[in-house]
Amino acid sequence: MPKSRALAVLVPLLLLTACGTGGGEGGGAGAGEPDLPVAGTHWTVDAVTVDGRRSAAPDGARVDFEDGRARGNSGCNTFDAGVVVRGDTLTVSQDGVTEIGCPADRQRFEKELLKAFSGPLKGTLKGAGLRLASADGRNGVELTAEEEAPLRGTTWKVDGLVSGSGDGDTASSLPAGSGTKARFVVGADGRITGNLGCNDFSATARVDEKARTLTVEGPAATTRMMCTSPQMKLETKLYELLDGPLGYRLNHRTLTLTDASGEGLTATAAAR
Repeated sequence: MPKSRALAVLVPLLLLTACGTGGGEGGGAGAGEPDLPVAGTHWTVDAVTVDGRRSAAPDGARVDFEDGRARGNSGCNTFDAGVVVRGDTLTVSQDGVTEIGCPADRQRFEKELLKAFSGPLKGTLKGAGLRLASADGRNGVELTAEEEAPLRGTTWKVDGLVSGSGDGDTASSLPAGSGTKARFVVGADGRITGNLGCNDFSATARVDEKARTLTVEGPAATTRMMCTSPQMKLETKLYELLDGPLGYRLNHRTLTLTDASGEGLTATAAAR
């Protein structure tokens, strides 16, 4: 090979080696070890382990990694953290968490998650699963890669209410004691069916994917059971909301529906 051609081939190779080939959020793994491919995937939190005690996660617990950040939901509040990925190790620095009041069991899990999801954690990938563990193995987080839930055909569990304000939407938990029955499915047949927290309901619905609107042609038809006061309070709120046009925001496995005044609900895709 002529000397000039050899140099032309060698220089790009040297530049590639100098820049490194590590991916993820850390910008290089060191020693040629690739970074864990956590970015670009939506992760459901399955369980956490704190001081050797494992706790299953509630519905809605999730985390996404993007641009050196970890943003997620504990099943109660949303949280935000800085993340640096080096090879098989993620170093997590918690920055903040919202302060929505939630049931005691969800608050307890949230504290465990924030404790376990902090500091240097070694990651182990197995199929669609990712386990992050502390150096001593006593604390850890179990995650599963999840596909995005479609608006239609998914069972959406209502887990919060939204109130409009001048500064944007404000989320709150469901009324204490209202239970976990409230859910709905937007069918391909043009029907929306489910439970309002007490009674089952059914109505016609039209989806405009371009405008991102769901129009419920109510009022909905419902059964006529009597339930507890908190359940009936939630039912009244949802019955009034699910009547007319609603804007929708779909974020992986979380759905937000709001009317023109900013009143609405949040829902999480039920496990398959």
